[in-house]
Amino acid sequence: MHKIAFIGAGSFGFTRGLVRDILSFPALADSTITLMDIDKERLDFITTEVERIVAAGNYPAKVVSTMNRAEALDGADGVVTTILQGGVDVFRHDIEIPKKYGVDINIGDTRGPSGIFRFLRTAPVLLDICADVAKYCPKAIFLNYTNPMAMLCRAMQGQFPDIQVTGLCHSVQGTAMMLADWIGAPFNEITYVCGGINHQAWYIDFKWNGEDAYPLIRKAMEKPEILKSEQVRNDMFLHLGYYVTESSGHNSEYVSWYRKRPELIEEYCTHGTNWNPGRYAYIRDEYQNVANTWRDNIKEQLEKPVDLARGHEYAASIFNAAFGDGTIFEFNGNVRNFGLIDNLPEGACVEVPVVATRRGVDPIHIGPLPPQLALLNNISSRCEELAVEGSIEGNREKIYHAIYFDPLTSAVLSLAEIKSMVDEMFEVNKDWLPQFACK
Repeated sequence: MHKIAFIGAGSFGFTRGLVRDILSFPALADSTITLMDIDKERLDFITTEVERIVAAGNYPAKVVSTMNRAEALDGADGVVTTILQGGVDVFRHDIEIPKKYGVDINIGDTRGPSGIFRFLRTAPVLLDICADVAKYCPKAIFLNYTNPMAMLCRAMQGQFPDIQVTGLCHSVQGTAMMLADWIGAPFNEITYVCGGINHQAWYIDFKWNGEDAYPLIRKAMEKPEILKSEQVRNDMFLHLGYYVTESSGHNSEYVSWYRKRPELIEEYCTHGTNWNPGRYAYIRDEYQNVANTWRDNIKEQLEKPVDLARGHEYAASIFNAAFGDGTIFEFNGNVRNFGLIDNLPEGACVEVPVVATRRGVDPIHIGPLPPQLALLNNISSRCEELAVEGSIEGNREKIYHAIYFDPLTSAVLSLAEIKSMVDEMFEVNKDWLPQFACK
């Protein structure tokens, strides 16, 4: 019997889906699923749902619910984190303060001023979790779903190099499925090599039955409904030659081209047909809506029949490879760049193919990125490195420097304006940033 611990288990949708997937593997069906959260109400809801999954599948699994992190982690074979540090009342400032200065943010959970302050709030907590993993389950496979993925993984991997911590994001497989649909290809006939940084990785090749499918993707974009559905990253593809993994709304805030003037925002970031076309403060508004409705939504979910069909997240297949039936599994994960992508910073967090086996998780060297892609990735990657160093050291100057060079911020503001904006963000976040308390 194996033990899998969910830290931040109150993230209802993620935990429900991951548990469903884990128990669908026969070698993991008798696992002890330990659910831990600091919010008792959310913990009770997800415990009820997980018990429903166990009953519906007639699984021999055991469910443990606890608010004690040490209890949850003790002896775990696998660990999943899906935490959020601070609710909408603090997160909204990541979006609203930059807007005062003219920096228009859509999501703000990955990089730039909003992503960096989200990271600064979250890093101390995840590093505490890592310390507990090192103490209570040092051999566990540790999978992180919390954003900002690259900076958090880089901090954890740098401070705790002996822990097998890898970051997971569904944008790689999600975008590959979207592209397969565009060209009419069954997804099981698609292969690809994808690498870069989280939310800005690139399909270095994308093949259908071994043949280059990029000409088919270009042909598909001749259809107005496809071209307009992903305005930003379709435009990036047509100019840069390779398709990027994360949605248009996200990508518009990682680059300097689309959100620096109102007419560009109107053209590229307002009318797309994807789930998130890119409008200002999309995720803040979603958070506010969820804050008012989440209880009713969960109660409604608890009244529906349990769906046991396996989803497309990687975690269950990784655990199955590492300590289940041993079936080897390849996925894209977030790991440190030690000889993996030749023209991105050594030691930075990159997103590359990774193989999960009984040995653990082993990343694959993919060589250099095409130079235009490496140029764009390098800017954000080096900003992320500065932010991580600044957080670990409690060095406020490095946070200024990381945001000075952010592509969107630097396209809109002067250095002095950026410093004023960052000072305001530091002030409103001061109670959440213990690493800067004495600086």
